[in-house]
Amino acid sequence: MQYKVRDWMTDVVVFINPDATVLEALAIMRRRYIQSLIVRKINEFPYGIITSRDVSDKIVALDRNPRDVLVKDIMTTPLITVTPEMSLQKCAITMRDHHIHHLPVENEKDEIIGMIAA
Repeated sequence: MQYKVRDWMTDVVVFINPDATVLEALAIMRRRYIQSLIVRKINEFPYGIITSRDVSDKIVALDRNPRDVLVKDIMTTPLITVTPEMSLQKCAITMRDHHIHHLPVENEKDEIIGMIAA
């Protein structure tokens, strides 16, 4: 049996506005016990993602104050996404090739419907 992304993804997707502070993002991640947030698409502003690794590399390591930095300033965009029908093996290869640990799952309407993590 070949597993699909849909077999392992979570359907919990937590969004944040791009103009929120990184401190707000950290509070949401801590409260929800998650390590990534999807940055909302607003008008022509594309979806993005912010992860605990982004905070570590772009805030903590550079001695920046998370109160003073907006999510849109450290998020990763454009999003790399997978579909629910993609094989788990192909998903893992995508993660490896892009050096990422969290992938949004997108349906045929380009809506984010879940997350899969390494």
